Amino acid sequence: MMKSKKFGNKYVLRIDKGEKIVDTLKQFCIDNKITLGTIHGIGATNKATIGFFNLNTKEYNSTELIGDYEITCIIGNISTKNGEVYLHLHINLSDENYKTFGGHLTEAVVSATCEIIIDVIDGNIEREFNENIGINTYKM
Repeated sequence: MMKSKKFGNKYVLRIDKGEKIVDTLKQFCIDNKITLGTIHGIGATNKATIGFFNLNTKEYNSTELIGDYEITCIIGNISTKNGEVYLHLHINLSDENYKTFGGHLTEAVVSATCEIIIDVIDGNIEREFNENIGINTYKM
């Protein structure tokens, strides 16, 4: 079960084996009323779905990676869309041969542990669908 500690405007989280990273982070943000901030972390996974956004087709091409991977970096941000928590996360993974994979993080299951730091920003930025690009962007 995920554990956390708060230090000022930062949270340190440990997401445990078997937990889904994106689902856990989203629920944590909802429970703690976090609507704006940054996320970064490291860990390990044995099942991850990552995506690459194709600008020509305006679609995400996704792939599922199954096996043992080091999470060398999770980075992203927290905002809202239609008043709901919205996470935009990217991930880099490394296999046993040090081959790396990276892209938009759709979901990953923790295989050992995942250590995350959330830096909360006091405020709120909404997202809206940008038809020219084909993704949800900050509404400024």
